[in-house]
Amino acid sequence: MRGLACVLMFQTHCYDSWLGGDARHGLFIKDSQRLGTLPAPLFLFLAGVSFALVTSKLVRKNATPGQITRAMVRRGAEIVGFGLLFRLQEYLIAWGWAPWTDLFRVDVLNIIGLSMIMMALLCGLVLQIRALRLRTPGLAVDPARGPCPASTAAMPVATIATAALGVVVLIALVTPPLYTTWRPTWLPWQIESYIDGCHNLGSPQPWLFCIFPWSGFAFAGLAVGAVLFSDWARDRTAQALAYLAAVGAAAILIAYQLDHSSLQLYSTYDYWHTSPNFFMMRVGMLLLIAFLTYAWCRWGLATRGSSVWGFSPFIQLGQASLLVYWVHIEFVYGRFSILPKRAVGVATATRGLLEICVSMLILSMLRTRVDWNALRVSLRARISQPAG
Repeated sequence: MRGLACVLMFQTHCYDSWLGGDARHGLFIKDSQRLGTLPAPLFLFLAGVSFALVTSKLVRKNATPGQITRAMVRRGAEIVGFGLLFRLQEYLIAWGWAPWTDLFRVDVLNIIGLSMIMMALLCGLVLQIRALRLRTPGLAVDPARGPCPASTAAMPVATIATAALGVVVLIALVTPPLYTTWRPTWLPWQIESYIDGCHNLGSPQPWLFCIFPWSGFAFAGLAVGAVLFSDWARDRTAQALAYLAAVGAAAILIAYQLDHSSLQLYSTYDYWHTSPNFFMMRVGMLLLIAFLTYAWCRWGLATRGSSVWGFSPFIQLGQASLLVYWVHIEFVYGRFSILPKRAVGVATATRGLLEICVSMLILSMLRTRVDWNALRVSLRARISQPAG
């Protein structure tokens, strides 16, 4: 799924940066931007699924709730750090014409990291409560018994999934008022932007990523991941994903009906940006994509491609998604753009998109398939070898 998200991200960024003239106002770029609403939810959703996988492994190793929480908070903080470094890099490269406020622009990396921190706190709380219940019949703690493992068998799937879904519903419901009547305008805009994406422009911006509603996709991934990595689903992956796909299809139908009904919960209704109905629609699409991606990789062309080429391009891109995200921005939006910005037609932009896809695929292979340590040792040995 990360590879698919990367390709969708590439096409969105390339056409947005390079198309100009009539092509910039036609149906083609509108369809491209609609597809562009999927990469960020996909990345966040997969961050939640990956979080569930790592947490499940730590639980099975009998790590304590505190150890699990600290480990996952550190990982989330690292991702936030990468996001801040990315913004600093962009500002330095664009030195001279980029405003200083760009340093505080909230991007998807920031929200992935913050979502991981919030998920760590939620899972830590759930695991701590379970550990207390496992230790004694009541909730009393005996200090003499030492640290209690988070679980003696597996992660409390039902509890974590239910808690994560509760957070998802809460985020979806409070997003519209947080963008309108409940806006925290009393906060500095650098902090408020993490809540409603206002940046320094005075009002929420749809092109920015903030906690509401975007972190909801990460918690949806956490709920799905908790189910997928349960003891029941480990031996029934296809069946579990099929059930989840059915839930996703039902969510899409319900969201469609609610959007076309006369029921209105909010005075201001913005379907494409803050509506809980559109949020539900996208979560349903993510569940369908998860099943289709699994089917593609297990029974479809990805398997055949792997047998012919030795790898699947989508899987390969997904293995270095952070790197290709970081690098491709400079060759699409930055000073090193391979095509003039807002100045070419669809055919030329499509050629540039293919070049970006191929070059990022090669970069990901260099990242994951070359043993750089062994190569460095070999070069040092050759250099130090006496001549003759």
